[in-house]
Amino acid sequence: MSYTMLNNDAIRKYDYASDSLEGAALSFIRDCCEKLRFDKNKATSINVESIDSEREGTSLKKNQIPFNMEKDIDRLCFENAINRFLKSGKKDDAFDVYFCYLEMFVGDYKKTRRMIELLSEFEANGSALLMKHRDHYSHSVYVFCLGLAIFQSNCIYREKYMKAYGFEKGEEKEAACHYLKYWGMASLFHDIGYPFELPFEQVASYFEVDGDDRSKRPFVAYHGLESFTKLNKAMQRRIGLLFGLGTDKMISTTEELFAYSLSEKLGDIYYFSEEEMLGFLNKKPTEPNKFGYFMDHAYFSATLLFKKLFEELNVELTKEYVDSLTAIILHNSLYKFCIAYYKDPVSNIRFKPDLHPLAFMLMLCDELQCWDRTAYGRNSKLELHPMDCEFIFTGDKIVANYIFDKSEQGKIDRYNKDTSKGKKLKAYSSYVKLEEIVRDNESEKSKVNAFQADIERIVDLSEIKLEVTSSVEEKMAKGRSYISNSNFLNIYNFAVILNGRWGAIEEWKKAKEEGKVEEYLQNEDNMKKFTEEFDNLSLEYKLSNINQAKSFARYMNEIGCFYTDKEVDFEMVERFSDEEVLKIGILEHQRWLQERYDMGWQYGTPDPDKREFERKHKDMIPEFNGFDVSSEASKANYERLDKAEQDKDTDPMECMVAMLKMFDGLRIYRL
Repeated sequence: MSYTMLNNDAIRKYDYASDSLEGAALSFIRDCCEKLRFDKNKATSINVESIDSEREGTSLKKNQIPFNMEKDIDRLCFENAINRFLKSGKKDDAFDVYFCYLEMFVGDYKKTRRMIELLSEFEANGSALLMKHRDHYSHSVYVFCLGLAIFQSNCIYREKYMKAYGFEKGEEKEAACHYLKYWGMASLFHDIGYPFELPFEQVASYFEVDGDDRSKRPFVAYHGLESFTKLNKAMQRRIGLLFGLGTDKMISTTEELFAYSLSEKLGDIYYFSEEEMLGFLNKKPTEPNKFGYFMDHAYFSATLLFKKLFEELNVELTKEYVDSLTAIILHNSLYKFCIAYYKDPVSNIRFKPDLHPLAFMLMLCDELQCWDRTAYGRNSKLELHPMDCEFIFTGDKIVANYIFDKSEQGKIDRYNKDTSKGKKLKAYSSYVKLEEIVRDNESEKSKVNAFQADIERIVDLSEIKLEVTSSVEEKMAKGRSYISNSNFLNIYNFAVILNGRWGAIEEWKKAKEEGKVEEYLQNEDNMKKFTEEFDNLSLEYKLSNINQAKSFARYMNEIGCFYTDKEVDFEMVERFSDEEVLKIGILEHQRWLQERYDMGWQYGTPDPDKREFERKHKDMIPEFNGFDVSSEASKANYERLDKAEQDKDTDPMECMVAMLKMFDGLRIYRL
């Protein structure tokens, strides 16, 4: 029973192949992480007789369900969020994965939100000025999922991880929960420092002359970081106690912490001292000219994350968290060009998982994940990148088939006819050009494509085997995109208000009647109250409000409308027709039903105080035995609801109209 505190029969069992990316990643969450974040001293079974004394979990309100039941529900939220993302690949669904992780392991999304939301917005808005740039927001979630799949399927890596962190045989599930926490930190946040790299590359692009050397252009450097990297006395003491340092060894900056940790783990293998590593790190932001005229976002990702977690949020600092941060700082140029010199066949020492399991996994998955990445840079848009990748995780082997869009066959044919022009298809060519490599455990050379060869120069795959192929296929639609476009930064705000209005229906109606909706929403006291109410919700209900806000673009598409901040020559919509409101209501009801079934709810009419515990609701579909709700079934169920219940599906949409105007300056138009 993977969800020990829930009715497993009511929970969907996904039909993905067990050796696929989807199957392995979801199995990791469901099967490997049983009892994640449980407290054995709290409610450990569903016992109706004793539930009153064991209610410590939050649902709509506090103390409605057992504590450990809440943890199972949180994990199911996480599983479903990962599934939604892998089906769509959209950044809106990537958001849910970030949200779940932060709520479960950090404890407060609203204090970390800027860090991840700005990454997405910076890329979307600032990267068009670059010659070469691709998405890092959804990319990081794909990297995260790859790491889950490899851990779940590969016993060699799993054993090495368990050994590194002191887990014994029989403690596989404890190790999986441990891995999820620290791998999640390393993978999901490894690129949050990109907003520091983007201005550097913008300047480089602006001054570029075709074919010139980067050293001939002006460049950006970052100074005045001392206050940013300096550790206060309390933190210095915490680090000293954590690593058992004497009074003669004080670590006073994040660079010193990273240099110490890296030299302890890798110094003897790669022949560098703590002082040498500290020199590299100190120069990363201030002297990019010493590193090929490139700014290393990994340095800023690790530094920013330390500042946010351990100084602002006061998260408990552990050696594992330090490992997550040093994995981040290693994954880009520091390891490749300052430690391993990976392009030098003589001196290169491939990175082994035993040395630093999290860093090994991050470097491997970061290289593997190159499909389904939005191209922002001008040259990147002209390139040919894989649209998808089919993985098979079997035994101790990873098989990856990168799929290119058949509609681009003309580009491929031109490349095949004249490989001298292959530079224009650099990404594609790396999957079809063969190179010879010699592995440490092989006496003869092997031929692999250039893409795989480059990965094997970085990480040692003598035990964890990799096979990379490519194919050209018809493009299969993933998640739909819509004309409507909103500012990604406000999803959380929208969710807070959508939830808050339920407790202030009369106030909302009055503001609407008086034409003072924006004034009402801008009231600081109202927003403070709404935020506090949102904070008290369980993860399940927070996500429900978030997904309601995200669905508005789809609803507009279905009724032939869209919203934008651009001046367009279409009819502006001031109000929806009765027919449009009805259609929106049915669609919202379908979304709500599907969400509930995915979370293991069923039809029933329990006592109100037992609804959350029994996970039964009167507005579900009676005699429904499936999981996928059709539009027909949803419509029939919607029509049986009384007017008050139907209004719960339509009223929030009017609120969305006001919020779009207020937060994003958007207007709705009819096609």
